[in-house]
Amino acid sequence: MKKLILLLLTIPLLVVGQEQGISFEHNTTWEGVKEKAKTENKHIFVDVFTTWCGPCKWMADNVFPQQEVGEFFNENFVNLKIQMDETEADSEEVKSWREEAKRFAKDYKVVAYPTFLIFNPDGELVHRIVGGGEAEQFIALAKEGLDPNTQFETLAKKFDANPTDKEIAKATVVAANKAYDRDLLATALNVVMDNSTEEELLEEETLELLVRNVDEPEGKIFTFIRSHKAAVDTQLGDGKSDQVLAEAILRYELAPVVMQSETDILEETIAELEGKYSDISLANTVAGFKPSYYARKKNWPAFKDAVNAFIDADPSKIHPSQLNSFAWAIFENCDDPACVESALVWSKKSLEEIEDAAFIDTYANLLHKLGKTEEAIEWQEKAIAAVEDVDKAEYQATLDKMKKGEPTWID
Repeated sequence: MKKLILLLLTIPLLVVGQEQGISFEHNTTWEGVKEKAKTENKHIFVDVFTTWCGPCKWMADNVFPQQEVGEFFNENFVNLKIQMDETEADSEEVKSWREEAKRFAKDYKVVAYPTFLIFNPDGELVHRIVGGGEAEQFIALAKEGLDPNTQFETLAKKFDANPTDKEIAKATVVAANKAYDRDLLATALNVVMDNSTEEELLEEETLELLVRNVDEPEGKIFTFIRSHKAAVDTQLGDGKSDQVLAEAILRYELAPVVMQSETDILEETIAELEGKYSDISLANTVAGFKPSYYARKKNWPAFKDAVNAFIDADPSKIHPSQLNSFAWAIFENCDDPACVESALVWSKKSLEEIEDAAFIDTYANLLHKLGKTEEAIEWQEKAIAAVEDVDKAEYQATLDKMKKGEPTWID
């Protein structure tokens, strides 16, 4: 059952080349693609993907086939797909690109999937996009690859030629973030920090860059924000400085320690960090971390308490999909009635905001697990009525088990 939403869904890979969507080249070579791009004066768009990459499959199935996406990409690009892994099911066409795929990975530093590369009409790499998005968002990202002012590789070259220019460095920070180039990002941020006055660093536009890229505790950005908390909050909103500093502490000093420990040292580690960083409020960030920590440790009663505390801290910040995910985690993993009762409350709250078929299915399954099977059947029938046709059989199978009095969870 599909609970953890969106880009991580595993969907059968769409056969490339759709009538309304992006038209990808076939039975060609890289030289042939470059020649066509130069002749037509178009940029080249290359989807470098793997067969095991869920987000790659999601883009192929849900974004590339859309008419508006096809119109934009077919008008502006010669489009190509290159499979980066090797499988026994590979076609002869895929096999013919294997050596080129290895060269792409090496020459263009492909380290994450999905990655989308954009070349100019002369076949020179000018831009990269790491990660997908919905149609409108993805078109906007691709447009940046057509503009020299926003092209990642173009900005990187300009930055290399002007290594102390803080305005170029700022633009490079934005581009490096989107391209997932962590080394260039760190270098560009250093240039911004080292070549800006205190007043310039506290300008809203520059602060936005800094808070999105806070380094490890005691690093330049962390130290600057920590020593200017009041000014940061004045510019970006009350509590913003504590939020970003606490997230850095969690990422670098809390999570690595407690996740690697064989014993539960969470509370004592939190206490140590609260003493070390007494000027920074860690409470909200720690509250958000505890559910994932206890889920990893498979301590479901503690998970239940952590989720309840997280919700109580600020109910307005909890998205219905989070509530549904929390509730489903209990359904799948915990038989303690107290845990299941709490999960039922979370599930019901999620439905107060969004009557999604998957959320209804969660609620029905929790009712069934609590022995409220008649009510569960009614809700499961609602889920079947609301779900897409492709998932109806799965939901019906759950309903059939309920009617037979069988568990819908793994004993």
